[in-house]
Amino acid sequence: MSNKIIKIGNKEVGEGKPVLVVAEISCNHLQDFERAKELVKTACEIGVGAVKLQHYTPATMTLKSDKDYFKIKNHPLWKGKTLYELYETAYMPWEWYEPLSELAGKYNVPVFSTVYDDTAVDFLEKYNCPAYKIGGFEGTDYELLKRVAKTKKPVILSSGMSTKEELEKAVNVLRENGCNDIVIVKAVNAYPTVDLSEMNLRTIPALEKEFDVISGLSEHSITLNVSLLAVTLGAKVIERHFTLKRSDGGADSAFSLETEEMAQLVRDIKDRKNVQEDENILGSVFYGVTKAEQESIIFKRSLWVIKPIKKGEEFTKENIGRFRPNNGLAIKDLPNVLGKKAKQDIDFAVPLSWDLVEE
Repeated sequence: MSNKIIKIGNKEVGEGKPVLVVAEISCNHLQDFERAKELVKTACEIGVGAVKLQHYTPATMTLKSDKDYFKIKNHPLWKGKTLYELYETAYMPWEWYEPLSELAGKYNVPVFSTVYDDTAVDFLEKYNCPAYKIGGFEGTDYELLKRVAKTKKPVILSSGMSTKEELEKAVNVLRENGCNDIVIVKAVNAYPTVDLSEMNLRTIPALEKEFDVISGLSEHSITLNVSLLAVTLGAKVIERHFTLKRSDGGADSAFSLETEEMAQLVRDIKDRKNVQEDENILGSVFYGVTKAEQESIIFKRSLWVIKPIKKGEEFTKENIGRFRPNNGLAIKDLPNVLGKKAKQDIDFAVPLSWDLVEE
């Protein structure tokens, strides 16, 4: 059990403090500012502890290409789109952060964000964003972790798709670069999460013990019991996607809680009510990739050629970058690639591989 207490805005998080329920707005704003305001206002009025946004653009997530690498083939909600097309319809205009944060501030509710690259961190630092979330897909983007850590703000790190060794590396990178306030949330990166036997909630107390952090849960089902069970196991943070109505549509609506469901969750967590013991959900301590996450691994980032490279030209941060999907070399290989030369001419939007790099 971690005795550490951290602050996210005006909210204390940790042992003996109220569970921080985070309403993840994600793309449920449908790129309508008035709807975004209504989501934030409603979340605050029903008693959530914090609101979370996401800061990315299509161009900071992936490359604008219709090559087969970038086409979503099997996902039940997003099949047929390219990654760029998906993010183009889902991203939130960054300038909304300030007015949405001010709106939530009237209810004493902090607003923070998931960041996906350095430019998002640079932007949010202008507004003193109180914390940062690192999603499971970016958990091995150690360059991003270094940038976030240097803000010295609390970081909520998703465990989704990460091995124990990868989590240990991520925590070490954060601490070595100035971040001491870390929450790891147990997560299954399957959207929606249908097979609840993959939740393995007993990992939540293990995360605290193993990594000396505060632990919590981020989940993508539309049940309440998983979150309630997580709290009984010691989760100090519960993050859930939030929408006004699932029938309104949107890329994330199918696994978002509606207003009354979120309100009920807030009440039940506060009162510790309506929890149903379920060994299937509790599972065991588990790290790594679940069966349901296998199809999600492709959405991790890797190294890509972002402008044409001539044979013999050096690899630099101007011609290779960290983007989705996960067809190229791992981001951890970036230092070993920079400065080396291309073995052949390479096109735009080609995944970097060792056979393209001169020895």
